[in-house]
Amino acid sequence: MATWFRRTRAVSHHLRRNDKCPSSSSSPRAILDLQGASAPVMQPPMSVRIRRATDGISPARLPIFSAKRFESTRAEKHLQLLQEAEAVEDDLDDDNDDDDDAQVLDFPGGKVAFTSKMQFISESSEKRVPCYRVLDDYGQPIEYDCSAQVNEELAVKMYTDMVTLQIMDAIFYEAQRQGRISFYLTSMGEEAINIASAAALTDDDVVLPQYREHGVLLWRGFTLQEFANQCFGNKVDYGKGRQMPIHYGSNKHNYFTVSSPIATQLPQAVGAAYSLKMDKRSACVAAYFGDGGTSEGDFHAGLNFAAVMEAPVIFICRNNGWAISTHIREQFRSDGIVVRGQAYGIRSIRVDGNDALAVYSAVREAREMAIKDQKPILIEVLTYRVGHHSTSDDSTKYRPMDEIEYWKMSRNPVNRFRKWVERNMWWDDKREAELRNNIRTQVLQAIQTAEKYEKPPLSELFRDVYETPPSNLHEQESQLRETIKRHPKDYPLDVPV
Repeated sequence: MATWFRRTRAVSHHLRRNDKCPSSSSSPRAILDLQGASAPVMQPPMSVRIRRATDGISPARLPIFSAKRFESTRAEKHLQLLQEAEAVEDDLDDDNDDDDDAQVLDFPGGKVAFTSKMQFISESSEKRVPCYRVLDDYGQPIEYDCSAQVNEELAVKMYTDMVTLQIMDAIFYEAQRQGRISFYLTSMGEEAINIASAAALTDDDVVLPQYREHGVLLWRGFTLQEFANQCFGNKVDYGKGRQMPIHYGSNKHNYFTVSSPIATQLPQAVGAAYSLKMDKRSACVAAYFGDGGTSEGDFHAGLNFAAVMEAPVIFICRNNGWAISTHIREQFRSDGIVVRGQAYGIRSIRVDGNDALAVYSAVREAREMAIKDQKPILIEVLTYRVGHHSTSDDSTKYRPMDEIEYWKMSRNPVNRFRKWVERNMWWDDKREAELRNNIRTQVLQAIQTAEKYEKPPLSELFRDVYETPPSNLHEQESQLRETIKRHPKDYPLDVPV
């Protein structure tokens, strides 16, 4: 069989080399593209090409070609094997005459083809991965029927929540500047990622946020009063005042509490997703992080963990161009984040993060794939952080003001989505004014109410870890109380001892 296969391959090889004849599977278009001709290239009849190609070859080594119907199944099978051999030959390197079983390495994980050509994989592609979008900068749909997925009710809720998030951020930021809360950060410029992705998920899906996804919690029903209680750390705060502001969490809304260390939520998200898979739940996990988080080891560990275990988790990366003051050019040389998914064997897509409809469509499709196929998905959303990284940052020290203003005014995701909603006759200026006045009043009232609540008692610092606190915790509490008595002016007076 090996000798017969080599003879067959020699004929195919000779045909292509001497006559420049493509394989039988090549189309006329492929021939034109290859030769760069402007008109079809006429080929001599097959019998003539075979005769030319076989000149000088011993008749004993030539296979039999015939258009006559075979009278025996043996001859017919012989022709079938001959055609299969030629098809295999077309996929091999013309210059390599080794046997077929020497062309690939049967390596754990899949067969790897051999090549005699030394070729390094390029460090980056000249053409960047395209960015999926639905609306242009003026809110005009781009060859897309939005009505099939987003109806009036959904669109209006998405828009009103984006406006609510925008107003809430502005007022809480000012509250920090007034000294009423200790810390805050906004999602200005990233409202579409928050609200649109939340709209594409269900309440059964588990969310592991970074710290700029409070819009997801807002969408799920977390009230303005609950946001205010957490930021002020009062006695009705679910975290009992033990977390710094904007570290929200809610068991009721399947929203894991924010933790300050970067990217630690990613391996945790995979574990949560795998538990959903074991329980055969029709749900997935959404894990959010920024471009700066991809420089952490937990990012790589999380993606590899998810791919190997085939966990239903959606990794949503907000690539806003800046990891605090570090520009993405100083972080990595790859084409953003999306290309890293393929390296780990994860299906990936790049999306315009300032296009609410594009984000909604991509996350919705990713959720269906993650649950149906039980595999992870990576989404890179390109956006821009219009605000400072936090109240501890001044972004004008490392980026120009005109750049910030351009993204704030010309590429604002809230304005873009509003244009589309208005174009559908679902919104108008009157409703806009009423909404903004109403939300502003509600946020201010929530802040005033949160300020009136007492702080959690000192004893709460030592609870909720052990059912029966060990002796060392009792000692620490006693030492703290004695220290407060000796230095009362160094501790806040509004914390009950």
